[in-house]
Amino acid sequence: MKYAIYGAGSLGIVLGAYLTKAGVDIELVNRNKQHVDAMLSKGARVKGKANFRVPVKAIFPNEMEGKYDVIFLMTKQLYNDKVVKDLKPFLADDGVLVTLQNGIPEPGIAEIIGSEHTIGCVVEWGATLSAPGESTLTSEPDSLSFQMGAMEGVPEAKVQEVKELLEKMCPVNVEENLLSVRWSKLLINATFSGLGTVMGGTFGDVVNDMFARKVALRCMKECIDVGRAAGVKFAPVQGKDITKIFYYTNGLKKSIALKAIPKAMEKHMALVPSMLQDLRNGKKCEIEAINGVVCDYGQKYNIPTPVNEKIVEIVKKEQDGSLPFTKENIMLFDTIMMQKD
Repeated sequence: MKYAIYGAGSLGIVLGAYLTKAGVDIELVNRNKQHVDAMLSKGARVKGKANFRVPVKAIFPNEMEGKYDVIFLMTKQLYNDKVVKDLKPFLADDGVLVTLQNGIPEPGIAEIIGSEHTIGCVVEWGATLSAPGESTLTSEPDSLSFQMGAMEGVPEAKVQEVKELLEKMCPVNVEENLLSVRWSKLLINATFSGLGTVMGGTFGDVVNDMFARKVALRCMKECIDVGRAAGVKFAPVQGKDITKIFYYTNGLKKSIALKAIPKAMEKHMALVPSMLQDLRNGKKCEIEAINGVVCDYGQKYNIPTPVNEKIVEIVKKEQDGSLPFTKENIMLFDTIMMQKD
């Protein structure tokens, strides 16, 4: 069997290191010469909540050859149109592209390679690139998990093959309703990655600031309202019904939900949003594929999404350099928060 991780950056290095350590023969594909050279000379290193280094097979995209049974796609969704087309010739006849990206990328990928070759996977942990070939795991080891689901036409045997691969790192839950999994992750990303990027900090910075926490709760409610309007049933996140915990219709439920946020996020407090990592590195981020998706669905179903719209506005200003990354940015939501939700 032939396997690859395409876009072995912060998350891909961690996944590749764990799979290699478990005995999986897998290629880590990256365009960055420093990263590839470091992994070839020193191996891939995982530090932070885990600590190990392992020799890996690291290659450049132009060194890929043959047909792959499974390709884990971990690049930014911004480049999917080109990247997926480039990868299509490398898929075996029964090969699958497993997208571990944010947002809801599966429909667009399926249009290019076919639904029978498309599997979606939600990553329920975080990591930060700390040096060439080195990534810092920011989620607690006992909180690591994947949720995955296949699009129509993917053989059950192939789903099981991907599941067994990922289980060499951490638990995997297979969901029949892939869209429900995606929307649950979108809710978390839109809220904590979105606001973490706004504040130039971690998930913990959002949680530990009471005003930011209130904005976060309003953001989650918008996501749930929009998802429900679209007919989405939100999948549990690590066994927890997030809509039951965080959705509110009165002051009492709102107070309970606010108090639940620190407990729910306690194992992910050190996570630095991938969007913020991109902006710090001078790259475009995926704001349109995350909070932008919530806004688009809100417009489609006539559901107000002022918090998500403000997050998009602020992050775009940070991206073009007209606004700094600072915790004080959370106060830009003061007018919205004075309005009744």
